[in-house]
Amino acid sequence: MDWNITYIISQIVTVIFYGLFAYSYLLKTQKSILVVGGVAVFLNAIAFILLGGWSGVATCVVALIANLVKYKWPKFGTSLPMLALTFSAIALLAAFTYDGFLSLMSVFATSLYRYSIWQKKPAVYKLCGLPVGTLWTIYNLYIGSIFGIILEIGLTVFAMVGFIKDWRAGKLNEEH
Repeated sequence: MDWNITYIISQIVTVIFYGLFAYSYLLKTQKSILVVGGVAVFLNAIAFILLGGWSGVATCVVALIANLVKYKWPKFGTSLPMLALTFSAIALLAAFTYDGFLSLMSVFATSLYRYSIWQKKPAVYKLCGLPVGTLWTIYNLYIGSIFGIILEIGLTVFAMVGFIKDWRAGKLNEEH
């Protein structure tokens, strides 16, 4: 990894992405999670472009479109056909961006993330943040994003805090 200006910018964008995404784990409504998460995923796509992580870019594009659909048309966005369409798009783009098994970590992470955001329960989203964080950490190792690695571990802690907060408040079964 070369510490050139492109890499430094990618790491700055990565820090902003993780700050927004960590904040999304503390939000209470699905709409607010979708908005903040959407902005964060857009920034993540930019960082992946700068790092040459094309499977990460592809999965971010699918996640952005799916977030927009779910926000704009909540009923369709939470439908099983929409989830199947999203998984199909992720699989198709993964085929075009495949660069070894580790490049698939972004595909697995995004698929699990999509499943969690598809749910009506924010607690599921927060709980799924744990394996999603592990998969993204591996992907960040693969593409050489130092701040991606460090901050993904921190984000995973935020997911756990959000889940524990809901658990203690007895909100695990609430829908938003």
